[in-house]
Amino acid sequence: MTKILLSLHVLAAIVAIGPVTVAASMFPPAVRQAAPAGVGAAALLHRICRVYAKVGLTVPLLGFATAAAMGVLGSGWLVTSIALTAAAAGILIAFVLPRQEELLGRLKDEQAVDRRSTARLAMFAGVFNLLWATVTVLMIVRPGSTTGA
Repeated sequence: MTKILLSLHVLAAIVAIGPVTVAASMFPPAVRQAAPAGVGAAALLHRICRVYAKVGLTVPLLGFATAAAMGVLGSGWLVTSIALTAAAAGILIAFVLPRQEELLGRLKDEQAVDRRSTARLAMFAGVFNLLWATVTVLMIVRPGSTTGA
């Protein structure tokens, strides 16, 4: 059962988190280029972020189930990963998605989008991506792990 849960957890992370990290990174340049081309690409990238963020809720759920099955819920590497995952989710919910919506609103109203706004959004997307990269490394390396799995 552990191998099935772990497989589902990894697949969910790839399928759900991967698109969000890519779309969030592509959004600021798409907004900068949107004026002559319309809002289509930027709107699509925002929709990808929103939809896959919801699908991404399966990742920690499957992660907790896997950790419980492996008996590693109290491990330092796992607790750190949980904290970083919560931080990444917080950044996505509090900073990335609302700023994307704000910039899309400006584009739809044909208002100017300043480079500072897109740069700030790119920074938040970068932090989100860096947190997920760190979680991924912790999941692979598992410092101090004695499970041997």
